[in-house]
Amino acid sequence: MTMAPHPVVQAIIDLTAGAIGGAACVFSGQPLDTAKVKMQTFPRLYRGFIHCIVSTYNQVGVRGLYQGTTPALMANIAENSVLFMSYGFCQQVIRFAAGLHQEAVLSDMQKACAGSVASIFSSLVLCPTELVKCRLQAMYEMEASGRIAKSHNSVWSVVKSIMRNEGLQGFFQGLTTTIAREVPGYFCFFGAYELSRTAFADYMKCGKDDIGTGEGWACSVREPEPTSVSTLHTDAH
Repeated sequence: MTMAPHPVVQAIIDLTAGAIGGAACVFSGQPLDTAKVKMQTFPRLYRGFIHCIVSTYNQVGVRGLYQGTTPALMANIAENSVLFMSYGFCQQVIRFAAGLHQEAVLSDMQKACAGSVASIFSSLVLCPTELVKCRLQAMYEMEASGRIAKSHNSVWSVVKSIMRNEGLQGFFQGLTTTIAREVPGYFCFFGAYELSRTAFADYMKCGKDDIGTGEGWACSVREPEPTSVSTLHTDAH
């Protein structure tokens, strides 16, 4: 019988798996995400998905499809890190709210509530990085419309522009909408995840811990970003 790894070691393994999985998701899906942001922000410019991809390639080349990759990676890693760090604390909050002792095992739905609350904290690091990502992805159209200067073509130039023109609060434009997306999204995510683990454990006649955790990998899969978030993030003043 093999011994379970130390909780700290397991956390490092999960976070590393999440970071690697997140990076793979970003690099494979970034062109699709770029097209989505462009179509959400400038719906009248493109006739459809293929037209958006082809137009972006003709205008800027392959690098245009991968604009915003750096902040996308930062957003993914930062969100997962904060989510995991706050998840344990939020479980204690749920125990306190439910009148349970500190070592009580939470139900699947209580864990879903804890994950939902934890997403509020992760939104605080996700919002600024997503904002920079969206503005880089929509850079060509924003330059053409005069909403930003033509020199704003890098992560650092976008960060400096936001700081100079909008101040620190500018990085949190769309925070309320981001939280409104993340809270129910992660409730469904953690709820479905825990219910699935319970179902598999019952089917395999074993404990839930015996089938592994894998939150780090699973959390690397992001839910879709609604049009309202993309529009708010690219609404440069």
